[in-house]
Amino acid sequence: MVAEPGGSMDVRYEGAEGAPEDRKPQSDEARSAFVPPAGVERPAPPEEEHPTSEFALPSGLRTEPGAEPEGSAFAPPATYSAKNSPPAFTPAYGVPLVRLARDAPWQDRMRTMLRLPVGERPVPEAPRKEDESGPSVPRVLDLTLRIGELLLAGGEGAEDVEAAMFAICRSYGLDRCEPTVTFTLLSVTYQPSLVDDPVTANRTVRRRGTDYTRLAAVYQLIADISAQPDDEQAHEVTPEEAYRRLAEIRRNRHPYPGWALTTAAGVLAGAASVLLGGGLTVFLVAALGAVLGDRLAWLCAGRGLPEFYQFLVAAMPPAAMGVLLTLLHADLRPSAVITGGLFALIPGRALVAAVQDGLTGFYITASARLLEVMYFFVAIVVGVLSVLYLAVQFDAQLNPEGALRAVERPVVQTLASMALSATFAILLQQSRATVLFVTLNGGVAWVVYASIAVTAEGSAVMATAVAAGLVGLFGQLIARYHHTSSLPYVTAAIGPLLPGSATYFGVLAIAQHNLDQGFASLAKAAALALAIAIGVNLGGELARLFLRAPGAAAARRAAKRTRGF
Repeated sequence: MVAEPGGSMDVRYEGAEGAPEDRKPQSDEARSAFVPPAGVERPAPPEEEHPTSEFALPSGLRTEPGAEPEGSAFAPPATYSAKNSPPAFTPAYGVPLVRLARDAPWQDRMRTMLRLPVGERPVPEAPRKEDESGPSVPRVLDLTLRIGELLLAGGEGAEDVEAAMFAICRSYGLDRCEPTVTFTLLSVTYQPSLVDDPVTANRTVRRRGTDYTRLAAVYQLIADISAQPDDEQAHEVTPEEAYRRLAEIRRNRHPYPGWALTTAAGVLAGAASVLLGGGLTVFLVAALGAVLGDRLAWLCAGRGLPEFYQFLVAAMPPAAMGVLLTLLHADLRPSAVITGGLFALIPGRALVAAVQDGLTGFYITASARLLEVMYFFVAIVVGVLSVLYLAVQFDAQLNPEGALRAVERPVVQTLASMALSATFAILLQQSRATVLFVTLNGGVAWVVYASIAVTAEGSAVMATAVAAGLVGLFGQLIARYHHTSSLPYVTAAIGPLLPGSATYFGVLAIAQHNLDQGFASLAKAAALALAIAIGVNLGGELARLFLRAPGAAAARRAAKRTRGF
């Protein structure tokens, strides 16, 4: 202990080896239990002050320095790239590599990617545009919504509309986009990266119209936009050119004038009456009733009345013609006249689209479309029921039992079914190049149905489903060959299968106060309608499943949907 001038004192203690050690002296009260008592020598220290672990490297061995300095466990490694970032979660079995077949239709390729999470979607092998800046994001989203609006208003399914919207965004370099389609609202969201703010645009569909010529033109525009860069026939479609072509598609007039549509409605009703056993007179009377109903519907549409009232007034003239034949005691088939007029009114197109949306998982859109179909169906029932109630008051002898006699005229009925499909195609404003195939497809559908339901006396529901499945299969094949929508090749061909007779007999039974029989017949009509829709959808799925392009097996596996649990 040494005292320094100034009154301060520096306390130093010597350690075990005589080295001075600066520390605070321990008090007598605070002594460790491991300090030896006075007079006992302290044991010698061990060979090493700090023994090493058995996993320590032996002396003389040098390790190579690490590739990067040691940092936080949450810091990204030096090899991390935000552009080519790995997925956030890798399952134990790994993430399957998805490769899309180049020669597959763009509909199949876009469906595959839509059913994948955003992190697992394959990135483009080469950028579409040479300009680094690319087109404006809001302009691309607006173009996408306008094209999707035309498709949804034309009757396309929600999944096909989403696939088309995704194809347009991806073609112009917007990979991280999510389109959403409901019955009346279209929306698309684009987020450049996880740290950037998303850009969302939406559009409301307020008007719907049936023009399959315009629908085919929109599909051709989408095919040109999404063409592969290495295709020799590919032509780069800029957003300005796409806007110009879209405006031309909107301005194009319908391929058929109004008088041709009215005539087609009459011929359709007459052909349907021949399918049910009517002759030439029944054909003419049914055609006249359908023409009057079509003109009344056009009059209501011009006055701005909703479609519910248009269907209601259109169903009344055919029913009135059948009641008139009954009151005149003509030896004809009034049920065939009334049923023929209903064939042109049953919304088969909307029903097929509704069931397709339900089967592909778009339940909100499917519910809205089924509700629309139900309103149209109720309008038809109310229109026919009003006339039949009036006929009962005049003691019109409408006998549903006598009208159920099956008539076998294979050649005449096959020709009538082909005429029905051809006129239905004209009502749908199809291109003249597609009418011939639809006519043949409708004839095949009726032959298959009649062979099972009439000749073999099988179930009508099963026969309808099988015939509709073949229609969907053939329509999907020809649509894939032309890389266009399958609706122009399918919708008109299911015309001969529509449940017009079951609808009429159900309404007639209700008018005669046979409620049980009436509701049973209407339930049969609903079952036939669902069989048509499911058969068409199943035929299309079979075409995409078994007749895929070479190398598309991985893409099909990646397109699996959830199992619901």
